[in-house]
Amino acid sequence: MSEAPYFLDVNVPMYAAGKAHAYKESCVSVLTEIANGRLNAVISSEIIQEILYRYGALGQAQVGVQMAQNLMDLVPTVLPVTVEDMQTAVSLFTQYAPHGVKARDVVHAAVMHTHQLTYIISTDKHFDQFEGITRVDPQDIFASR
Repeated sequence: MSEAPYFLDVNVPMYAAGKAHAYKESCVSVLTEIANGRLNAVISSEIIQEILYRYGALGQAQVGVQMAQNLMDLVPTVLPVTVEDMQTAVSLFTQYAPHGVKARDVVHAAVMHTHQLTYIISTDKHFDQFEGITRVDPQDIFASR
């Protein structure tokens, strides 16, 4: 198992659970590695919110509830999003939004900063812009296994 945990972005379980896609197989593989104890991962409460929001918007609330619960069972460390995290997120948004970074991604970056996490498993290339964060593409993990 890796020593320092990876922050797991929401797109990994979403692609794993979704329809055929270039990332589906590698995202399923990442979740399998976590389940088998070969990858140490954490999420934040914002990840769960994103799942519930997305499936709620699709009119599939029960699917969202099940996916959120499954993810919390798989990755039991769910970091809180604090007032301090949101203050950091606002600052990061000022810096990174002009470069196309979305609000939810600065929240993830802020939580990572608070918990001194430097690696995120994500398909989202916006994370490549953040100082102090290294994005690990699920396809790279899949290719190395």
